Amino acid sequence: MRRLVKKVATSETSVLILGESGTGKEIVARELHLRSHRCDGPFVPVNCGAIPADLLESELFGHEKGAFTGALSARQGRFELAEGGTLFLDEIGDMPLPMQVKLLRVLQERCFERVGSAVTRHSNVRIVAATHQDLETRVEDGRFRADLYYRLAVFPIDIPPLRERRDDIPLLIEHFCDKLPESGLQPVHFDQAARRALQAYNWPGNVRELANLVERMAILHEDGGVGLAQLPARLLEGLPDGSLEALEVASVDSGGPVRSRLTDTATEASLGQVDDLKAYLADVEQSLLLQALQESDWVVAQAAKRLNLRRTTMVEKMRKLGISRAEAVSES
Repeated sequence: MRRLVKKVATSETSVLILGESGTGKEIVARELHLRSHRCDGPFVPVNCGAIPADLLESELFGHEKGAFTGALSARQGRFELAEGGTLFLDEIGDMPLPMQVKLLRVLQERCFERVGSAVTRHSNVRIVAATHQDLETRVEDGRFRADLYYRLAVFPIDIPPLRERRDDIPLLIEHFCDKLPESGLQPVHFDQAARRALQAYNWPGNVRELANLVERMAILHEDGGVGLAQLPARLLEGLPDGSLEALEVASVDSGGPVRSRLTDTATEASLGQVDDLKAYLADVEQSLLLQALQESDWVVAQAAKRLNLRRTTMVEKMRKLGISRAEAVSES
């Protein structure tokens, strides 16, 4: 994607950025502008889907005083404001058909008129458009003009959704954590299990959703530690049965005696001996918790630290698994 941006940035070619909501289409558009010969000019974004259809023409082309009810003075449109720079038309797929005709004329003839004016104004802007819609399907359905589509899609750039580039998630987490001080927040640490869970999530909101999650975790957990227990439940709902237990086991601090016990236990069972994975993982988890408690002389906070868990999480697991010191002593 960076290679495509670099290649097309210095030309005057129209660019169509395609991608789901939250993938960063405006970031790509701004990068195109900053790398272009128009970088000293304005970058003017407009969301075509957020402006009512009856106001969109005035928003783009401006209007004269008295052009319609409420037009108390003349007003410049986005094309005039972007003169010499880049006009970013976000969510172009939501633009009404009548406006598509007028936009096509500007792209072809490089001129327009304000609403209520007969004076033709010349336009010197570069158009970068973006959409989460499938424009080819909308063209086939008659909801988007084919001539405008081909005019805009001279150079398409497709941004893949976050679920198709899961290896980027740890890097993005670090990036957003590094930016937290800019918002007056302290950096937050996601443990190994939490990171793996985030890589398994489908991220319908894409990068924007991940950025919001990092900021929310930094606000809620000022001590800087986020494990599975701190993640929102909806992020864990789609994981397969037994995955949570496996992720929690994977978060055990490597190199210690508890980790060694996990390795020994796991190697004792072959695939043919495991009839119920969830029950087997629960047994492993119970064994690890008991060992950590015994090695910490049943100081729960110390045992939780050995397992890289919060004390509250440790207490909840002990309750869930029915672990108590009296029970452990009687069994021994």
